[in-house]
Amino acid sequence: MMRRSKKRKQRNTNENLERWLLTYADLITLLLAFFIVMYSMSRVDAKKFGEMSEALHGVLKNGKSIINKNGESVANRGQGILRLGDLNVIQKKINEKFKTLGKNEEVQTEITERGLVVHIMESALFNEGSADLLSKTTEILDIVYDGIADRPNHIRVEGHTDDRKIKSLVYPSNWELSTARATSVVRYFIDNYSYPPDKLSALGYGEFRPIRPNNTIENRAKNRRVDIVILTMDLSLKEPSSQMYQYADTR
Repeated sequence: MMRRSKKRKQRNTNENLERWLLTYADLITLLLAFFIVMYSMSRVDAKKFGEMSEALHGVLKNGKSIINKNGESVANRGQGILRLGDLNVIQKKINEKFKTLGKNEEVQTEITERGLVVHIMESALFNEGSADLLSKTTEILDIVYDGIADRPNHIRVEGHTDDRKIKSLVYPSNWELSTARATSVVRYFIDNYSYPPDKLSALGYGEFRPIRPNNTIENRAKNRRVDIVILTMDLSLKEPSSQMYQYADTR
C-alpha cells in the first residue's frame, strides 16, 4: 500500500509540473505575439497606407473623416499620388510629344528609384551662362506640365552644370548658376500655371552631379542640364508639408 501511494503521489507531482510548463509556454507565446503586433503597428509603410486609403476612399465615398480638420492626415496626402505604372504612362506621353516636337536630342526621360526624371539640356532652356528662360522654352515646359497637372506629387527641379568654371559677375560659381536655373523653371510653373509652390522645390548641384565624364564637348553639353523629377509616392509622402512650418504661437 505504501509503495502504491508513493507512485501515485509521484505521478500527480509530474502531472502538476507539466501543467505549469504548458501554462508558462502559453504565456510566453502570448507575450511574443503581443510584442510582434506592437512592433508592426509602430512601423507604418507609407506606400501601403496610401494605397489602402485610396481603396477605402473608393468604397466609402459618403463616409466622413475622423481626422481633425486642423491637421493633415497621411491618408489625405496619399490620395491621387502617382504610382510607378502611372509614371510609365506619363513618360510615354511626354516622349511622344517631344518626338513630335523634334526635341529628342535635347530632352530625355528615364524612370529611376526617385521617380520620373526629365533631363532637359541647357541649349533647350538657356543661353550659355544665363538663367533667363528662352522664348522657345515654353513649349518644352508646357509638355512637362501637361504630364504633372492635377497631380499632388512633389516636383523637384535640379540645376546642373559642367566642370568649367563660370566667368560672370552675376554668378560667382556654378552653384549660383545651377540654382538660379532651377528657380527659373519653378517660377515658370508657378507664374504660368499657378502650380502649388509647396509642391515644388529648386536645387542647384553645380558641376557635382554629372551624368557623363567631362572629357568631351558632347559630354559637357549633356551635363549642362535641368532635371525635372516627378517623385514617386513614397518620396512625395516623405516631403515635409507646409503645415509643419505654421506656428500656432501668436505672441
